[in-house]
Formats: sequence, C-alpha cells, structure tokens
Amino acid sequence: MNQKHAIEIGLVVYEKAQMAAILGLTDLFVIASKIAAKRQDTTDLPLQVSHWEIKDTNLLPTCTFSSNPDSVGQLAAVIIPPTLEAPIEQQAAAPWLNWLRDQHSGGVIMSSVCAGAFLLGETGLLSKRKATTHWGYVEDFKQRFPDVDLDVDRIIIEDGDIVTAGGAMAWTDLGLRMVDRFLGSQVMNETARALLIDPSRREQCYYSAFSPNLTHGDAAIIKVQHWLQKTEAKDIDLSTLANCAQLEERTFLRRFHKATGMTSTEYCQRLRIGEAKDYLQFSLTPVEQIAWKVGYGDVSAFRKIFKRIVGLTSSEYRRRFNTNK
Repeated sequence: MNQKHAIEIGLVVYEKAQMAAILGLTDLFVIASKIAAKRQDTTDLPLQVSHWEIKDTNLLPTCTFSSNPDSVGQLAAVIIPPTLEAPIEQQAAAPWLNWLRDQHSGGVIMSSVCAGAFLLGETGLLSKRKATTHWGYVEDFKQRFPDVDLDVDRIIIEDGDIVTAGGAMAWTDLGLRMVDRFLGSQVMNETARALLIDPSRREQCYYSAFSPNLTHGDAAIIKVQHWLQKTEAKDIDLSTLANCAQLEERTFLRRFHKATGMTSTEYCQRLRIGEAKDYLQFSLTPVEQIAWKVGYGDVSAFRKIFKRIVGLTSSEYRRRFNTNK
C-alpha cells in the first residue's frame, strides 16, 4: 500500500482536558479534510488529526488515535485544549514540556484554547509573546507568567507560530482559523456552513465582564474601588479619588496603577461601560439616556469609549445581545 502524506494536527489529551473540545476539533478537521478532498476531486484526505497522551509520567507522549491511520502525517500544529477544572499545575504540566518544546523547535505551530494556555505558558514559549486566555483567568495567568503580553479582549491571537484562543468554546474559532491556514478560506467557509458555525470574526471583549482585582492588598486603593462601585463611578475627579484614599494625587495615581494594572480613568470607564452593557442588554432605554445614566454628558464620547472597550458600537451590541427582541 502506498503511503500518503498529510498535514497532521495533534491534540494534547492531558489530565482533565475537555473531551468535548478534543472530539469537536477532531470532527471539525475531519469534515474540513473531506471537503478539501472533494473540491480537489480526490480520495486523498489532506488533513488528519491525532491525539497525544502520556500513559506514564516517565514516558514521552505517544499517539493514541489517528483519524487516518493508513496515512503518514507530519505534525504541522499542536493544540492544547481547555479544561473545565482549574488550570493545570506545574507538576502535572512537567511531563509534557520537553515534548512540546521539541515540537516547536521543529517548526510545529503551538496553540492553546482557554486554560490550555497555562500548559503552553509552562513551556516558556509564550515569554515576551502576545497571547490570550479566558478573561476569568487574568490574575492567575499574570501571576504565573508575568512576562507574557496578555490580551484577554481577543478571542484569537495569532503571533506567528503561536496561536492562542480565549474561552472554552473558542475551540471552534481556533479550529476554523487552522483550517483557513492549512486548507484555505474557501474550505474554511464551507466547513463553517456544514457545522452551522458563524465564521465571522468575533472578540472576547464582546462577552467579558469587568472583574476588578481586589486582592492586591493595598487597603487605600481597595477603599477607593469599593467607593467607585457603590457610587457607580459617577464622580471620578482625581482630587476626589485621592481624598478618598487619603493620599497625595501623584502617590494615589502610582499606587492605583500598581494595584489594578490600569489608570484610574480607564478603571472608571470600564465600570461605567459595564453598567451601560447591562442597560443595552436588558432594556430598551435610548443610547443617549444610557450615556447620561452611566455618567457621560457627551454622547459622542460615550460611543467612542464603548467601541474602544467592547469592540462593538453600542447599537451593534444591542442588536446582538438585547434580550427584549
């Protein structure tokens, strides 16, 4: 039998990995491969999927499943799926690290979904690189990997040979992006239609809620954060905030940024926009009134800030998420 060479995408089946994502990605890539073969009028499938597991901590990962065992594939990409449990700890990650690094050094694209970024982060391959994970993991991720350029407003970040995806269901976005890379946009769009997946690019910031860090230990800043939450950030004058913290203005600005990771202005904007999103989602209040309710006298300024933070205009956000339709 003649051996046929195919592009191979390996899925990492680590402890407590989300099997729905692993099986879903397997189906997505198999369907895409069949669509590509049909378009080329051939029975040779150009893409295959493999599952990689560690059966014993003293052993290297081995292939435990191939979607096309009669074909000889060459790993082109490795995907680390999400987990519905807590992100993988260092000890559990250790047996995977050398293998993942070796694959990357051999030219294999490394990618992760949601909490899978923690395993990828343990390899050191994300150091000084752009990456994303689920917005709910921001503080844990920054603490473990402070040298990663993290952006959780994004669903997908493609940084050359490193591709990371945000939420637990972002495996669909990542899967389509990989199909686009290896089989082209036409096959990607046909695959999306076959699976009834919206191929339009979306971002994590459409869905994320503002979760301020309240565990930094600076009591003066925590006091201001609680006051801003209580007053809905209606009064964000610097002197008022500094007085609340009982600090000089320059000291307040420095400590606030160190504690929260953002300026007081940006922090207050995110509080206000979070409230505005609730109005847009659960009411039919006109945008002009919402802007005023959340503390903006200038509607155009509100619209600009909303688009910058959320990634959609206020009208687009309402059309997409309003529950009163």
